[in-house]
Amino acid sequence: MNGDTTDSAGIGDRVRAARKRLGLTREALTFRSGLSWSAVTQVESGRRTNLRPATLAALARALGVSIDYLVSGSPAQPPALEHSVFAYAADEQFQAKMGPFLAEGIERSEALIAVTTSANIELLREHLGSDAGRVKFVNSSDFLITPIATLEAYRSFTDDEFAHGAPAVRILGEPIWAGRSAAEVRQWTRYESLFNLVFRAYPLTVVCPYDERSVAPEIVSEAHLTHPHVLGEDGISPSPRYTEPGRFALEP
Repeated sequence: MNGDTTDSAGIGDRVRAARKRLGLTREALTFRSGLSWSAVTQVESGRRTNLRPATLAALARALGVSIDYLVSGSPAQPPALEHSVFAYAADEQFQAKMGPFLAEGIERSEALIAVTTSANIELLREHLGSDAGRVKFVNSSDFLITPIATLEAYRSFTDDEFAHGAPAVRILGEPIWAGRSAAEVRQWTRYESLFNLVFRAYPLTVVCPYDERSVAPEIVSEAHLTHPHVLGEDGISPSPRYTEPGRFALEP
């Protein structure tokens, strides 16, 4: 395979099968993936086997499969995503946990985005000092427009950072719950669960802060069902109440 790590005998077949399963033409896959028509044709025909990581990522995303599946045919892979909930009840508590969380990402040369309130952004800037410029800060109200738009915005950010050589991405994403109707709360809660499916194969470290001073206790409680991990006083640990997205989304 001339040093290529992909399964050249099967990757073209898997791309073609996944495309047909979705009822897509090659032109449609070209549009979805952002690749050229000739590139898609060469992959499916087996004439192009030395695929770059960006090409594999584009195809996997467009086809709704994992890169691991395209490369080896494996139906599943261990999740690369670490998605945690962090409940806090004081500004000092937020700063003491989220400041070091971002600082660790800076030390590891990761790409970082912090989506939270204006007040919390100031706390984080104060903690990070001159390193604050390494983080993209965004007010939650400007970022969390709709669940679908938010998923696309995070995916656009991560894909762009990986394309520019980032080894991993670290996200601080604080949801907005104040002023939400019951229907909106359900929708955004399902978003938190589906995040685990959309970004399962992405090397992301994500913490979602929940301010217990303003967020209803039942919303905080439900966050333990939608986040595989919990950030507490002793660090990150598995959530014993975590529910798989497929089951969670289908339950009443």
